[in-house]
Amino acid sequence: MLVRDAMSTVVLTIGPAHTLRQAAGLMAARRVGAAVVLDGDAEGPGILTERDILTSVGTGQDPDREIAGAHTTTEVVFAAPSWTLEEAAEAMSRGGFRHLIVLDDAGPVGIVSVRDIVRCWAPARRHRETLVG
Repeated sequence: MLVRDAMSTVVLTIGPAHTLRQAAGLMAARRVGAAVVLDGDAEGPGILTERDILTSVGTGQDPDREIAGAHTTTEVVFAAPSWTLEEAAEAMSRGGFRHLIVLDDAGPVGIVSVRDIVRCWAPARRHRETLVG
């Protein structure tokens, strides 16, 4: 199975000036764990995850004053829609992260998460176990 088959095509994009509270509200409303941060001054898209927000709040920072740009990961590993789920899982495991921005020539086309991969693999495993058992 390929990344294009598992990825979410609903990509939440925010700017670097969004506060963490605004970002968290948008992520909660869309029920996503990450937002793509588009900054015209950066070389490419960055990512802000629920973990980034949690870390900031957990250290006592004010989510109404902290901006996404200060907490965005800018050295991002990107996936291609044609990657296998195994390639995506290996990249996530090596990098210690749970989301990959999926890029094609036009830019971000999706996000694939560990949850997306598990969702795809779990039914296949149950099906194999039924056939074997």
